Amino acid sequence: MQRRKKIIAIIVTLLFLAALAAGWLGWSMLLKPNVPEELSSEYVYIPTGSGLEDVVTILKKGGFIIDETSFRRTAEKMKYRGRAGKFRIKPNWSNYHLVRHLRGGKQSPVRVVLVNERLPEDVAGKVSKVIEADSLSILTLLKDRIYLDSLGLTPETAMSLFIPNTYELFWNTDARKFLARMKRENEAFWNKKNRREKAAKLGLTETEVYTLASIVERETNARSEMPRIAGLYLNRLRIGMPLQADPTLVFASRDWDSRSLAKYKTLDSPYNTYRHPGLPPGPISMASIAAIDAVLDAEDHDYLFMCAKGDESGLHAFAETYNGHLANIRRYKRNLINRGLGL
Repeated sequence: MQRRKKIIAIIVTLLFLAALAAGWLGWSMLLKPNVPEELSSEYVYIPTGSGLEDVVTILKKGGFIIDETSFRRTAEKMKYRGRAGKFRIKPNWSNYHLVRHLRGGKQSPVRVVLVNERLPEDVAGKVSKVIEADSLSILTLLKDRIYLDSLGLTPETAMSLFIPNTYELFWNTDARKFLARMKRENEAFWNKKNRREKAAKLGLTETEVYTLASIVERETNARSEMPRIAGLYLNRLRIGMPLQADPTLVFASRDWDSRSLAKYKTLDSPYNTYRHPGLPPGPISMASIAAIDAVLDAEDHDYLFMCAKGDESGLHAFAETYNGHLANIRRYKRNLINRGLGL
């Protein structure tokens, strides 16, 4: 009997020790820190379509986990199969905390800053550096007539979709979701400050306002001048006078750095406003909010001509008549000579 009791005691002790060992192993796998104390980067990027093994490889390669086996077992136990996104990882996290965060935690947003890009290629290239979508997928949609038609746009007017601003997005945003977000932001912009009503009062569509604003944007760096320049171009449109806007020659020729544009005035391009009256087919660049509002709130005046002052102010002189314009040109040339920049 005594011997039997000893055997039972030994068995109980072994079972207890086994339970302790299993508990320790479970604690070690779930709650023991498995994220290093020091990280080379605090963010991990999980691409769309990644499975568990892909995630393990990404975490190990990025130095986010110490023991990949325990992480894998924890992930399997917690039924984690992978989830795309950008996630912030904190040092000393356990497998449990890490898996829980990757499985259902908040993504860390990215910021897309759109300011003064000229071409759809520029937008696609800039955005693709911040979100998962590559530049080709974005650019393909910006040239897809069927897709753009669903947004009320064409490849020529696609740039009018973008309102300069800083936008927060999830990193795993694809091209369609990105452009859908831009459409919502565009609608919200035009719904504010009576912008739609102001455009209608001018007899212009929102896209036409944006197109004219893109020209105003490239004509001056001085916001104070924008409403006056916008008024000048609106006056020309009303009387059927060609806009004769040099920035459209730059766009038509793609000669971004040329100081002499006279050679392009006969260029056969629908964007050449010296040759073709009215607005070009679409924007010649992204237009700033200031330029858009300058068109919508353009100055009411009779100016038809403008000329750079040439006095280092960066401003323009305006005239109602061609003779007045010629006088401004003479002053411009004198100012250049006085600055040692004679023609």
